[in-house]
Amino acid sequence: MDLALQFFQDALFAAIAAIGFAAISRPPRQAYLWCAVIAAVGHSVRFLLMHTPAVHFHIVIATTLAALVVGILAVLISPHAKVPAETCLFPSLLPMIPGMYAYRTFGALVMCLYGGEQTFDHYFFLFASNGLTCFFILLGMVVGATVPIFLMPGISFRATRSRLI
Repeated sequence: MDLALQFFQDALFAAIAAIGFAAISRPPRQAYLWCAVIAAVGHSVRFLLMHTPAVHFHIVIATTLAALVVGILAVLISPHAKVPAETCLFPSLLPMIPGMYAYRTFGALVMCLYGGEQTFDHYFFLFASNGLTCFFILLGMVVGATVPIFLMPGISFRATRSRLI
């Protein structure tokens, strides 16, 4: 499949997922569009960092940088959307959760327990490899998304402060 088509599909599906995740917490209506846009941009950044031949970052580094972009966008857009930065941040990050790595981690763990002595080393390697990748992706998402909130406190807390005054 063409890289450009994959890029747009990735952005579209991330936006749809972000809208679904945002609907769970019932934010104001104006936040849905921003969640979709931020998720599409963040997921697209990760996609480009992982699939561009000149760059080709590992998924952990690409996800960390994409989470940083999502965090910056959420902080900058939150005053315009008149919602706290976290309202747009969390639903936009959720499409980047490493579900397949978590699934493979627990699948390999089960196979370690029930697979027998002959295959234990192989499945333990898969358990450790997928588990560590999953852990570091989640850690990168947390760090990348929260750094902008702490580096730009004047902007990030403006939406909540203006309602109290």
